[in-house]
Amino acid sequence: MALDKDKIIEDLKGASILELNDLVKAIEDEFDVSAAAPVAAAGAAGATESKSSFDVELTEAGQEKVKVIKELRDITGKGLLDAKKMVDGAPVIVKKGASEDEANKIKEQLEGVGATVTLK
Repeated sequence: MALDKDKIIEDLKGASILELNDLVKAIEDEFDVSAAAPVAAAGAAGATESKSSFDVELTEAGQEKVKVIKELRDITGKGLLDAKKMVDGAPVIVKKGASEDEANKIKEQLEGVGATVTLK
C-alpha cells in the first residue's frame, strides 16, 4: 500500500481542530504511542527563564598575554603574579556571580585585548 502524502496533507488542511484532535487520539490508541513531547516542553520552559548572574570565564588568553594580564589586574584588583597565573591557567573563572551588564563589560574588556571569554 503506497501512501499519497500530498493527499493526506490536503485532507488535514481541511480538517477542523476537533477532527485533528480526534485523529491524534485515534493514532495514539492504534499504535500505543503518545504525541506529547515532554522534553521539548521542559526545554521551552527553561528557555524562557532569564539568568540573573553569570560567571565570566577566561577561556583562552590569545596572542597578547601581557595585555590580558593588565586587564585582569584592573578587573580583579589582583597582583601581577596572580593575574599571570590566571592567564597561564586558562580556562579560569575571572568573576563569579556577575550581573549581566558587569559580565558583558568584563567580556568586552578582555576580548578587546585578544582574549576569548565565555559567560556561563
